[in-house]
Amino acid sequence: MPLSDRDYTRPSPPPARRPRDYGGFNLSPVWIIIIANLMFFVAILVSGEGRYPFGEYHEVISDRFTYYMGLIPYYFPSRPWTILTSMFIHSGFGHILGNMITLYFFGSFLHRLIGSSRFLLVYFVGGIVGNVLYLLLGDSLSIVVGASGAVYAIAGVLVVMMPRLTVRLYFIIPMPLWVVVLLFFVIWSIPGFIPNIAWQAHLGGLAVGLVAGYFYRRRMRYIFYR
Repeated sequence: MPLSDRDYTRPSPPPARRPRDYGGFNLSPVWIIIIANLMFFVAILVSGEGRYPFGEYHEVISDRFTYYMGLIPYYFPSRPWTILTSMFIHSGFGHILGNMITLYFFGSFLHRLIGSSRFLLVYFVGGIVGNVLYLLLGDSLSIVVGASGAVYAIAGVLVVMMPRLTVRLYFIIPMPLWVVVLLFFVIWSIPGFIPNIAWQAHLGGLAVGLVAGYFYRRRMRYIFYR
């Protein structure tokens, strides 16, 4: 559903470059990101926990990967890399499972639509903008982890480009993509609606996706609604 102001009589654009094939396995950017997240999650599981300074007067019990790679606004000036590395750290099995399943289905579909470069741009810009919004609006003494901002950006692009795409909620219930995004992605971006959720990161990522989806839709007019 991305659309441009192109005449339909003109030749179609060249197909997107196919991901590399290693022994029959397509190593797409989606799979690379998923594998990287899983590797860090395993590292967290085996690293063990300890006590670390948390602000001037407090301590926090955490594993070293979450502490040094998660986004802690209080320490951000001395750990600027965490605006990116926090996107590869997750706080539990349910957290990483939800993000990676959503990334696999939505991300794989979007990757086929817009190609690797644009997909990666949306993913990382969405995640970074979400983290920036948390730095501005979140609690300075908190640890923010997860790929949710980036995943919300992917969903935002898709819902603008293909709002009536049928998806199966929980693999069972068919419904239009715009309904799924409204019920889950938008609601989880409302300030204070769900406790212990970094709504700032969700909102920032979703906003990036909606804006990017608008431009991609205008430029890719040869894809039809369905």
